[in-house]
Amino acid sequence: MPLKCGIIGLSGSGKTSLFNCISSNRAETHQAAFTATKSNLGTMNVPDPRLYEIDKLIHAAKIVPTTIEMVDIPGLSKGGSHTDGNKFLADIRNVDALIHVIRCFDDPNLPHIEGSIDPVRDKEIVDLELQVRDLELVDRKIQRTDKIAKGGDKDAKKCVEVLQVYKNHLESFQSARTADVYEEDKKHISDIALLTDKPVLYVLNVDDNAAVNGNAYSARFIQAIQSENAEVIIVAGKLESEIAELEQEEDRKIFLSDAGLDEPGVNRLVRAAFHLLDLQNFFTAGPKEVRAWTIRKGMTAPQAAGVIHSDLERGFIRAEVMKYADFIALGSEHACRDKGKLFIEGKNYVVDDGDILHIRFNV
Repeated sequence: MPLKCGIIGLSGSGKTSLFNCISSNRAETHQAAFTATKSNLGTMNVPDPRLYEIDKLIHAAKIVPTTIEMVDIPGLSKGGSHTDGNKFLADIRNVDALIHVIRCFDDPNLPHIEGSIDPVRDKEIVDLELQVRDLELVDRKIQRTDKIAKGGDKDAKKCVEVLQVYKNHLESFQSARTADVYEEDKKHISDIALLTDKPVLYVLNVDDNAAVNGNAYSARFIQAIQSENAEVIIVAGKLESEIAELEQEEDRKIFLSDAGLDEPGVNRLVRAAFHLLDLQNFFTAGPKEVRAWTIRKGMTAPQAAGVIHSDLERGFIRAEVMKYADFIALGSEHACRDKGKLFIEGKNYVVDDGDILHIRFNV
């Protein structure tokens, strides 16, 4: 279940530099706005130190981390939803979450397209472009569904009522994710994949000197969005780019230490994205590989098995489960079995973060 995130923001916000920090693919960056002609696609390995701790005891042939898929959308622009300028919005309909990069730095070599640095205004511009797009989608579905509702279909009538709530909300310059709609009624918008219904993580792109504590721009932005209860992280994009260019891990650690950082900002970004989407990892471990798998919190053992392969879910018999802490403390599967720390679990077992699973199945 690879997590897929769409990176959005105004031109010049530093989106593509951030994309290059976290992706295995490299995209071209520019010192001018409106130079990108297509979305960039890439993947990144999800950092999880537990993989390597497990392998110290397993000594597998390879280590396979889980990954995140990234879609870097070319910089959006004010009023672009009415032109071809924001045609790339369609590229993020299938992503799980939005990473909204906000410019919180001065750079005379990169003038802001709006003439000044104002993170709150920039957020509102991007929100409006997404809201306009969503309003078009809601209006179209209302037109399609209203005809059926007038024919007496009760489900269609309910659908129109729910869509009207979203329409009024969007017309009030609010995002779909904050609409006052019951959870069970959100099924009526599932097929149109509203952009503003997706969870959002704000990445405040600051200058190098503000990498640890942020600056006045980031502080004002955080204050302005307090009511959203949204995830926010501060990243020095230029600094992160320089760190990502270093080939040796030891050099990266020294660079980070000099900047007052314990780890790359992209690691914090991944953790924030996992928290935002209620995701967690479980592991499989053997002589061939130690591997991480991503699932949503609350998934059962058969559902987790299905992430590995559909046959494992279909023919699920049981799961042999070791807790990560027990395995590390005791040192082996054999020791866990002897100490009663290897558990046999059935179809109703809810997988915990860090569980080491061995799936028994028959198809």
